Amino acid sequence: MLHIIITGLIIGILISAPMGPLGAMCILCIQRTLNKGRINGIVTGLGATTSDLIYILLVGFSMTFIIDFVEANRSIIQIMGACVLLVLGIMIFRKKPPELENSTIGTSNRNLLSTYTSAFGLCVSNPTIIIVLIALFAQFNFFTPNQSNAEMLIGLASILAGALMWWLFLTFIVGIFRSRFKTRGLRLLNLIAGSGLMILALVGIVTGILGKTI
Repeated sequence: MLHIIITGLIIGILISAPMGPLGAMCILCIQRTLNKGRINGIVTGLGATTSDLIYILLVGFSMTFIIDFVEANRSIIQIMGACVLLVLGIMIFRKKPPELENSTIGTSNRNLLSTYTSAFGLCVSNPTIIIVLIALFAQFNFFTPNQSNAEMLIGLASILAGALMWWLFLTFIVGIFRSRFKTRGLRLLNLIAGSGLMILALVGIVTGILGKTI
């Protein structure tokens, strides 16, 4: 049982840490944490984790008909997700950061819901996570047919705990340095983060049109 928990934690961290196109969420989480505080960064991570949960259930419980649908429409889904990422990148690039002393800016329930849904939508539109999960499950021999329902639930909970650990760690570390950033520094961060997201989006659109993955 301990092996399942440890393995689940490792998988959760690996699917959340920056890997290829999934690294866009880390950029977004850092940008939101520095601009709006740790709560917004954590909520961004929660949105990504919810998306991970859906794909974990699809892969872990062998819902092959849904997986086949995603695989068959990978290019379309990838292009749609890249378009969302492009719009988000443009918005961040053009956004003027608030003054750091106004730390409550962007923490209303409405804004937090928008933060959550945008992060969820960005992640759920990236089917690359299926390939990552299949590879990790195969590598660690996770979710085998002979496991009991209790073991599968514990494994699922461990993966989600690992993902949340990563986002809490990231927002905590970034939050430490937040006080050292001035408005000009946040503006520069927005330009860098926005540019990075737009580049990832354009690569996603091109590779989606070509029928490839990134």
